[in-house]
Amino acid sequence: MRKLIYGMNLTLDGYIAAPGDDIGWSVPSDELFQFWSDRLEATDLTLYGRKLWQTMSSYWPTGDQRPDATPAETEFARRWRDMRKVVFSSTIDRVDWNTRLVTGDAVAEIARLKAEDGGPMDIGGATLAGAAMRAGLIDEYVLATAPVLAGGGTPFFTALDTWVNLTLVETRTFPGGVILTRYETRR
Repeated sequence: MRKLIYGMNLTLDGYIAAPGDDIGWSVPSDELFQFWSDRLEATDLTLYGRKLWQTMSSYWPTGDQRPDATPAETEFARRWRDMRKVVFSSTIDRVDWNTRLVTGDAVAEIARLKAEDGGPMDIGGATLAGAAMRAGLIDEYVLATAPVLAGGGTPFFTALDTWVNLTLVETRTFPGGVILTRYETRR
């Protein structure tokens, strides 16, 4: 059985994007960027909701070809293109870059993928992750909390039907006052 991990950068008040999908507050330090890149390398499969897929696929397929790309960005772009991805959407009809599109029941497909043998899966996108949270499918949460208050926007956590008990497994500080916390779901 695979492990399902939900992790993103978020504001201190719990948002992954400010109103208007503004993520300008979320410029990671080199060290935090490397952390996310290393996680990408260790991930067997990434699951995306439509909005996050569109954000990622608008930049990373050619991110290494930009004249100002850093070595870390070049490495991340290569890792992103090469890794297997699944996008869940009923509004788009085509995906590229080693990606499969699922238009049906996201929770059923995530449960099926999780039951397979293989390495860890990451899930990204608040709506998709929210559905997986409510279904009890997420095994680990990785929060990179920035010292900024957005006051509103897209929340990292969604409304749940029941409590989810967690165990803290790591804390780490990054430049700029970003605090990384990792929690495992207690079952």
